[in-house]
Amino acid sequence: MKCPFCGEIDSQVKDSRPSEDSASIRRRRQCPSCGARFTTFERVQIRELTVVKNDGTTQPFDRDKLMRSIQTPMRKRPVQIEQLEKVVTSIVRQLESSGETEVATKQIGSMVMDALSTLDQIAYVRYASVYKDFRETNDFNEFLDDIKHLKVVADKAASTSKE
Repeated sequence: MKCPFCGEIDSQVKDSRPSEDSASIRRRRQCPSCGARFTTFERVQIRELTVVKNDGTTQPFDRDKLMRSIQTPMRKRPVQIEQLEKVVTSIVRQLESSGETEVATKQIGSMVMDALSTLDQIAYVRYASVYKDFRETNDFNEFLDDIKHLKVVADKAASTSKE
């Protein structure tokens, strides 16, 4: 692994341990050239994914970009980074196990929306404002009305099934 400080091609692994969800391995490394220490994470990758953007262009799937897109609406929300890691890992596994090598940004956005709707309602609305391209305050009102309507329908269905 290349040292991020001096660029030395080789580094030594000093410690390895599984992450909390056992989806990756955390490795502490040390550069023999400059002595700097740094951490890397190793994850299983089933297949190479390509993202097809709305304009038709493609780019390689980037797990870190997905994490950043979820962290942004979560800013200043009471959610732990471990919860976000689990969400990202879940989305990546769903994408990899779908059998497709090309994934539309709309599909990824929809999966993020589903995850955020159960994780944090404020982050869900923040993400939706970008994902659904809200242009004015009325767009927020309509979206919130839809959420309220779906909640009422879900509550009625739940109460009916208990009877």
